[in-house]
Amino acid sequence: MDTNKIKNILRNNYLKYGLILIVGLFLGWAIFGNNSHNHSETEEHAHEDAAGQVWTCSMHPQIKMDKPGKCPICGMDLIPLKTSGGSSDEAIDPNAIQMSKEAIALANIQTTKVSRQNPIKDVQLYGTIKADERLSQSQTSHVNGRIEKLFINFTGETVKQGQTIATIYSPELLSAQQELLEAAKMSSAQPLLVQAAREKLRLWKLTDDQILNIERSGNVSPLVEIKANTGGIVVSKKVNQGDYLNQGNVLFDIANLSQVWAMFDAYEVDLPFLRVGDKIDFSLQAVPGKTFSGRVSFIDPILDKTTRTAKVRVETANPGFQLKPEMYANAIIKAPLKQYNNEIVIPKSAVLWTGKRSIVYVKQTDGDAPAFMLREIELGPSLGNSYVVISGINDGDEIVTNGAFSIDASAQLEGKRSMMNEESSRPVTGHEGHDMSSMGSDMKASSSTKSEHAMINVQGLCEMCKDRIEKAAKGVSGVSSASWDQKTKQLHLNFDASKTSVDAISKAIAKVGHDTDKYKANKATYDALPDCCKYRK
Repeated sequence: MDTNKIKNILRNNYLKYGLILIVGLFLGWAIFGNNSHNHSETEEHAHEDAAGQVWTCSMHPQIKMDKPGKCPICGMDLIPLKTSGGSSDEAIDPNAIQMSKEAIALANIQTTKVSRQNPIKDVQLYGTIKADERLSQSQTSHVNGRIEKLFINFTGETVKQGQTIATIYSPELLSAQQELLEAAKMSSAQPLLVQAAREKLRLWKLTDDQILNIERSGNVSPLVEIKANTGGIVVSKKVNQGDYLNQGNVLFDIANLSQVWAMFDAYEVDLPFLRVGDKIDFSLQAVPGKTFSGRVSFIDPILDKTTRTAKVRVETANPGFQLKPEMYANAIIKAPLKQYNNEIVIPKSAVLWTGKRSIVYVKQTDGDAPAFMLREIELGPSLGNSYVVISGINDGDEIVTNGAFSIDASAQLEGKRSMMNEESSRPVTGHEGHDMSSMGSDMKASSSTKSEHAMINVQGLCEMCKDRIEKAAKGVSGVSSASWDQKTKQLHLNFDASKTSVDAISKAIAKVGHDTDKYKANKATYDALPDCCKYRK
């Protein structure tokens, strides 16, 4: 074909339009056909994700639905829980709580492997320094008279034994000395009279040397010196110079501080770990950096009813008089618990305590995904910052020591066993065409355990009714929880399906006088209810 013929063909307009149309169709297919295919794939994946999505109620985690909507119990909007298409590990227990590594880092979850130890309990004691009561004495007057001279003038003054502390004018003492001199003149004829006069002076605390000096000199004096019968510190001054005294009046209270007591308060829970004879090291706020020691000499057998503590007395020497009465003292006793030797010890931060149950979370070693399993344990004595575990944990288990509450919160949202739920809740699954307004009957769904949740209508009016209904329901073996709503008249139940049923629970409630969906209370039982509980019209 020559060049002229080709040019003639290209000049044909119909041929040009045909080629443009073919090219346009090809480009349209390439663009829109591929997008339609991608859109179909996206819709398909979205449908699969929606089909695997689980919806739950933040207030009632036992509710699980396969589509969004309202909670059948409280009416709140359901929230997405997780998708079944998510990654999972078949080796992990279905009741375990799986968390991503990012979630673990965000919650600052830390774990520790436990081991057996010989536990030592730290007993913290607080107290004060007191004077040794056995070394304290009262200095008294032995005669009647007037204080002529007082040699101790203020509280806190140091007194030595035998020191003259006061001079007393006593007319009675003067008469007694004169009687001695008169008796001495008749000593050959009346020796017993002399002995009686001497003994009278001795009772007034005159020494034999003083009495002998009176007999030899023949001089008598109405003044008598009072000598200190002990050495120490004057802690109380009772008289002033010029005061009149009777025999037995206290002049001073003197405390010997060469040995003192450290009196500590021990709580009743710590008393079993304290023994008489135990050595205690303690420190004083007033003398930082120095440690004092002593031994327990007495433990008060009677508790203070207000503070719930008993006094623990520790005797300690005080050669430099650094220990002064009323100083604050702190002591830590390390008491070995021999009866719990070779037991597992865990930190207190690992334990979630509900009052009735103590639980920890144990990290699962099977599988690659991080997972944690709730474990109920029995605790022994507290060691300060740790607990002795009697049962529930094995040597080598890796437990959560920080962030356990975050894991427990995840368990509650997933309706699994947690600090608040003793049994995992049976999920309630919604189906199309099912009328959720008829939830007054049993609410059951498939679950990996025998625990079930149900709601039944129960008639009642007041708080007394609520207490009676819940008590009757919980009295049925297998019922773990029961809560009656006074406004809606609905009783929410969690129970073990292998031990009881809704029918049995309804019968038990009817027996105490409250009508249910299935059973009505006996007339005699109903009539016996208080007037505020009469719900029948």
